[in-house]
Amino acid sequence: MAATTAAPSRPVPGTAAAPDRTTFVEVSLALQTLAIFFQAVTAGLLLSAHGELLHSVGARVMYGASMLYVLAAVLAWRPGGGSPRPILYATGFLVLASVQVVLGIAHEAAWHVPLGVLMFGLSTVALGHALFVRMLRRAARG
Repeated sequence: MAATTAAPSRPVPGTAAAPDRTTFVEVSLALQTLAIFFQAVTAGLLLSAHGELLHSVGARVMYGASMLYVLAAVLAWRPGGGSPRPILYATGFLVLASVQVVLGIAHEAAWHVPLGVLMFGLSTVALGHALFVRMLRRAARG
């Protein structure tokens, strides 16, 4: 009986991030968090001449960043077959962003402002978690 040796397994290109590289999910989360922070700043400027325009443009950027986060979560999950949980988080956030846009258009500040605060907190926590996991992986490698 002849002995066979299996070829060493190689990672599929693009399925795992290099150890010290920033991932697409991290970038999309950071963009989303910054866009929401920009919205908070421009909300304070709504009384000025250009505040409404800046807040309107920021809303579109924030919504696009939320869609980008969903895309990044799907692309990160698909090649490796990992947990779909990040997709659920990203989709949930996109739903919150949709509600936020509707409330903003309806000028329902009593709901719009607290939801914006909640979204900023959730986005910051998600970004912090992603960066913390990255730091733990880096520390585990030595």
